[in-house]
This record gives sequence, C-alpha cells and structure tokens, in this order.
Amino acid sequence: MTTLKDKMHKLIVPAKDCGELTEKTIFIGRNAKVVKGGRRFGFRAIVIVGDGMGHVGYGSGKASEVPDAIRKASEAAKKAIIKVPMRGSTIPHDFVSIFGPTTIVLKPAKPGAGVVAGSVVRAVCEIAGIEDISTKCIGSNNANNILRSLFNGILSLKDPEEISGMRGMSIEQMEYAPY
Repeated sequence: MTTLKDKMHKLIVPAKDCGELTEKTIFIGRNAKVVKGGRRFGFRAIVIVGDGMGHVGYGSGKASEVPDAIRKASEAAKKAIIKVPMRGSTIPHDFVSIFGPTTIVLKPAKPGAGVVAGSVVRAVCEIAGIEDISTKCIGSNNANNILRSLFNGILSLKDPEEISGMRGMSIEQMEYAPY
C-alpha cells in the first residue's frame, strides 16, 4: 500500500517552477510540559503555500517559539508543492477521500458558484486557485487530518486527457462533463 508521503514525492513540483508563492497559516497549537520550574511551552504550526495557478503544498513545524514554528512549516510546505489538475476554475471530477476519522467530499461546481467549503479546505482552494467547488468535511475537524485527507484526494485526481489517452478514446467519446 502506498502512503500519502510516497504519492506526494512522485508529484512534487520545485518551488522555483511555480509563480509567486503566498503563505497562509492554518493552525497554531500549543502544548505544555510541566517541569520543575513550571511549564515549558512548545508550539506547532501548519502552513499552506500556493501560487494561485494550481500549485499548492502544506507543511508543519514545531518549535519553542511561534515564529520559528511558522518558518519551519513554511519551509516544509515549499518542499512539498504539488500540481492540482484543474478544468477551468474547478476540479475535473468529484472524489471522496478518507484519512483516519476524516472524510472529505469534493465536487466540481459551475462557473460563478464560488468556493463552498469549511475554513481549512477553503484556504487550500483559494491558495491553489480553485474558484468554483463544493465540499463537505465529515467526521473529525482536526486541521491536520483534513489536510492529509484533502491532499490524498488531490493526488488521486486525474486529468480527462490523461484518462482518454489511457483508454484510447477521445474526450467526446468518453462523454466527459465536469458538472
């Protein structure tokens, strides 16, 4: 069984091949370790980066200070940028993706429908440049689980031209309709 990490390594796009990258911090968490002198805090950050033209990546970082955690997460996200297959301003087909307790349903929407999504999925869609999409998160609302489920689904998206080439048919013969 291939893991999400294995799938992502095959499809990673170098950051230099993308346009101008924008960052968005999705989550900052704090944990405390009780020691002799009191509490010692640690911070965890999840950051997404994208260029608005179909490239998006995410990363997480841990540090004893928030800015360091964000910097580490941003560097990790820039090393894990992938290309999102798109048809116009939406995705080529619908999919259901499961990671742990989180299930995500993404469906293409007609032009002008906008992004109908929760906060984490909305942020990823906006950073990636997806303008018309309908989504639903079922189960856990943990940001890390949602991101892993979402990227698992994005990696399973196939372009209609790729499918028609594998089948030896034209797109018209396949009767492809994105919505």
